[in-house]
Amino acid sequence: MPLGPFELPAAADFHVHLRDGPMSAAVVPTIRRGGVNIAYVMPNLVPPVTSVSQAMEYKARLEAVDPSVAYLMTLYLHESITPEVVREAKMASISGIKSYPAGVTTNSSSGVLSYEPFYPVFAAMEECGLVLNLHGEIPSDQKQGITILNAESKFLPTLKLLHSKFPRLRIVLEHCSTKDAVEAVRACGDTVVGTLTCHHLFLTVDDWAGEVFSFCKPVAKTPEDRTALLHALVASKGKFFLGTDSAPHDISAKKGKGKTAAGVFTQPYACQLTMTALEEAIERGEIKESDVTQELLEGFLGGYGRRFYGVEDRSGQRIRLSKGQEVVSGNIVGEGVEVVPFRSGQQTWTVEWI
Repeated sequence: MPLGPFELPAAADFHVHLRDGPMSAAVVPTIRRGGVNIAYVMPNLVPPVTSVSQAMEYKARLEAVDPSVAYLMTLYLHESITPEVVREAKMASISGIKSYPAGVTTNSSSGVLSYEPFYPVFAAMEECGLVLNLHGEIPSDQKQGITILNAESKFLPTLKLLHSKFPRLRIVLEHCSTKDAVEAVRACGDTVVGTLTCHHLFLTVDDWAGEVFSFCKPVAKTPEDRTALLHALVASKGKFFLGTDSAPHDISAKKGKGKTAAGVFTQPYACQLTMTALEEAIERGEIKESDVTQELLEGFLGGYGRRFYGVEDRSGQRIRLSKGQEVVSGNIVGEGVEVVPFRSGQQTWTVEWI
């Protein structure tokens, strides 16, 4: 029996990169194409979003491009973030603070070297109810045997330490890519959850080695890790939910001279690619068709994340997901920018707003 179709509440994407300027103007209009009307916006602009005023100005720019999306704003964890800034952020309805280990991914040079200096900030976040979003990797270090392949697993003791010191602090381990990460999130209490991207549900290391449009951070790992992510999705019960980490880069940054930029662009196909990945996993025998239920999809594609963040969708908007003949379209072109979507030219599911 074929999957679907499914009629669901509009989806929510709890990890998006919308950039700024011409790139933002090109990619923000693609959010709803993916069946999404709530977007949790990352703060790693240049310069990073480290103040409430910057976040509110950024939100206004996004709303000027597409006011039909609800943008949940974040701050970038930085030495300028203090408990007073946390309280100001709470008053301004900012949802969370994102931590990037220094130097591990795009625009992370201003990131964290040590977490201990931020303990007063985390205590204030715990008190105010702001969420801590973690890019869960540590920088590569040849002497310590740390590479992009084990950087996530090596970070997990830090996750457990932060959870033990701040048990009421809501923490999201973003874009889980390993079996180890899944197990670590499950081992923590109810205040710790993980997000899963749609691209990590497809990829293994062989898919991105030599393929720039599948290269991201954290990198995709082994088939065993991918299977663990799929099992985490279908057995989520609220512990894991969608955060695409859609990360647009101009084609010149992906294929030009020097190192390729880390990030894949999935925004226009957030729900469609998730369904395609589940369908392919069924065909490989890694999950069962009976695992993919209406209840699961309503939760993973939005309900679980909205509940964790305390966000209501009062719009009543709904989508229909069905398997048709849709193909991931050509490049997204804007003023001086061009972005190649993930799995360009390949067949995927269809989203309709109903």
